[in-house]
Amino acid sequence: MAINTTPWDSAEHLKTEEDIQLYLEACLEEAVDDPAFIIHAFGVIARARNMSQLARDTGLSREGLYKALSPDGNPTFATVAKVAKALGFKLTVEPLV
Repeated sequence: MAINTTPWDSAEHLKTEEDIQLYLEACLEEAVDDPAFIIHAFGVIARARNMSQLARDTGLSREGLYKALSPDGNPTFATVAKVAKALGFKLTVEPLV
């Protein structure tokens, strides 16, 4: 008997600003030393919010944004900073404890 599965898309479950914040916090905690995981999280949040609007807010093309936030993307720090700001997040640094 074949097993039926359904694709999971986290973006469909990010309904509120609190959902988005908690999702990003969990991803940052889980990512440890995996920047691709953090970029993926920004991509999921971008899809949940509206990629077209995010492209306008960042000044990047929609296609360029999809590419930068894709698994094969390699965005610059400037792009990540623009995306974070447009999504309403501030990138900060704190000392390791």
